[in-house]
Amino acid sequence: MSGPATSHLATLAQGTLLAQEKAKVTNWPGYLGWTVGLLVLIGLVYWLMRQGWNWRRTLQSDLAALPAVPASAGPVILETSGRYHGTTTAGNWLDRVVAHGLGTRSRADLTLGEHGLLVLRPGDVDLWIPARNLTGARKDSGIAGKVVPAGLLVVTWTNEGTALDSGFRADHPDEHAAWVEAVNELATRTTKTKKTEEAAP
Repeated sequence: MSGPATSHLATLAQGTLLAQEKAKVTNWPGYLGWTVGLLVLIGLVYWLMRQGWNWRRTLQSDLAALPAVPASAGPVILETSGRYHGTTTAGNWLDRVVAHGLGTRSRADLTLGEHGLLVLRPGDVDLWIPARNLTGARKDSGIAGKVVPAGLLVVTWTNEGTALDSGFRADHPDEHAAWVEAVNELATRTTKTKKTEEAAP
């Protein structure tokens, strides 16, 4: 068969194929089903994350209340601005502490004074670490599930006998070395003073 009849059959076949392809492309019930399923999955994951966060907060409910935040940190040693990345139990960078607002990342203004470390967190809970609670500082690459190749400033301190690590990143990370030195020096000086006072009759 040739001629007009063949051409007509070919046109019909092509039209049928195009109609089938169009039907596939405009399969709205199928697309809507996949979209709803994906949204439900995202909602479930978010709910599980919230449940895990609340469960961790419940487990850490025995963590003592944080020291009250004073008006100032005393004579200023160092100041900087940056980000607060979280707090963990000392030596365990994956054990995030969420009690008392310590689990929320935020902007932070840090002031190291003779009386301790004052961390002001706009829109979040401020943190005060008295000098007597400071045990040291170091530069590290990660904390609380957050890895920063350029490094973090990690301050180690105690709260009613619980050893903690708090991670910060200054807007200018080259300041970290000076902070490590200053915090360690303050912690050592305070420890010596405390021992001298305890030894006095």
